[in-house]
Amino acid sequence: MYVPGGTYFFTVNLAQRGGDLLLREIDLLRSTYASVVKEHPIQCDAMVVLPDHLHAVWTLPPGDADFSVRWKKIKSTFSKHCTHRPRVSASKARKGERGIWQRRFWEHCIRNEEDFAVHVEYCHFNPVKHGLVEQPMDWPYSTMHREMVGA
Repeated sequence: MYVPGGTYFFTVNLAQRGGDLLLREIDLLRSTYASVVKEHPIQCDAMVVLPDHLHAVWTLPPGDADFSVRWKKIKSTFSKHCTHRPRVSASKARKGERGIWQRRFWEHCIRNEEDFAVHVEYCHFNPVKHGLVEQPMDWPYSTMHREMVGA
């Protein structure tokens, strides 16, 4: 569902689950994200980076519903500059894919304030769910810290 100016929850996964590539390459991910968002602005309402996937809640600018171009550029730029080179299938190689990310991502259009709160909380509590920390504020790769500073 494409809603201009809408708010969305996303899950974006690496192709090979179980590793820690996103944490090892966190500086590359951050710089890639910043460059894409500079060119294609969004309001990041929440985000968490885990070892092999990430979640985000974004609000797009009024009149803009193209979140796909943002994720495509984040994934392709990260892949282009990442030193990790997994084995790729012949199908992916023919398409110029490096095999780092899953081809697709999951999105959910936020419907109301309650839905928004549930998904922001999901982002912040995801490291606890995965057993990485005991409390959300202990995870360094989350907008939870931004929320704590603003409180």
